Amino acid sequence: MSVFKKAMASAAIAATMFAAPAMAEDNMRIALVVKALGIGFFEAAAKGAEEAATELGGVEIIYTGPTDTTAEGQIEVINALIAQNVDAIAISANDTDALVPALKKAMSRGITVISWDSGVAAEGRQMHLNPSSNPLIGNMIIKLAADHLPDGGEVAVLSATATATNQNIWIDEMNKVTGEYSGINVVATVYGDDLADKSYREAQGLMASYPDLKAIIAPTTVGIVAAAQAVTDAGKIGEINVTGLALPSEMAGHIDSGASKSFAIWNPIDLGYAATMIAYNLAKGTATAEAGKSIPMGRMGEVALDGNSEGAMADPFIYDASNIDAFKSIF
Repeated sequence: MSVFKKAMASAAIAATMFAAPAMAEDNMRIALVVKALGIGFFEAAAKGAEEAATELGGVEIIYTGPTDTTAEGQIEVINALIAQNVDAIAISANDTDALVPALKKAMSRGITVISWDSGVAAEGRQMHLNPSSNPLIGNMIIKLAADHLPDGGEVAVLSATATATNQNIWIDEMNKVTGEYSGINVVATVYGDDLADKSYREAQGLMASYPDLKAIIAPTTVGIVAAAQAVTDAGKIGEINVTGLALPSEMAGHIDSGASKSFAIWNPIDLGYAATMIAYNLAKGTATAEAGKSIPMGRMGEVALDGNSEGAMADPFIYDASNIDAFKSIF
């Protein structure tokens, strides 16, 4: 990263972490660390975190993240939070392993650390909250494409970063079940780094490289919007279906145009809410992150932890022309 980019990232981090009004010193401070600032999915999750904080009382949410989807940017954020001696860090990771040393340092200082959405290796956190079951998500994203390809066809994947924990797991799970869908052939996986312009170019590249392409699967809210726009601009609506994981507010127009026939997502507001509730209960000592234990998540119920101290929040939900209007103004 250049000196200029580092300076800009530091300024953005400082502005995000210190823009909120001063809170009472005895309030619990929970940092919601996202992959990058300016992404609608994470902004919706922050709303859920604030909802949880209001419900709990005496909790300050520090919503922060780097300006781009890099491990280096998140490490800088983590170190700043350690210096502030926050009570808990709830992070959606840009890299499974690279964040571990910084997060282990945080835990050694008595800071509760959990990961959510995109996980950290087990030694770098106390538990991980998956938004849904990884096998269910993997099956869902290929099914969304196959359901509209009765005769099969070529499909490609447009992911986030090559190191994104959640994306890689979902794609692995997808590949395990692709053979169950007759005639579906996954021809490529490319990476847009959760940047709209790069994702758009990668989608263009897929269409150029695979003239018989029938679907683009993007298990990332940034990538799916960029791919739908690329298909629209190429005049390929009706030829290539764009699907994956998305926010209703960002995809409603592409459902209306036909660039996307359907997509799925869990509610990111619920995810931010649940992650905050878990971090609070662990930091308070009212729950423990141990295999076989359950941790309260407020209105979301409880999450049961497996042998790797991981748990799932809820099943993904499908959005299409029949229901998009009911959700597009919510998130």
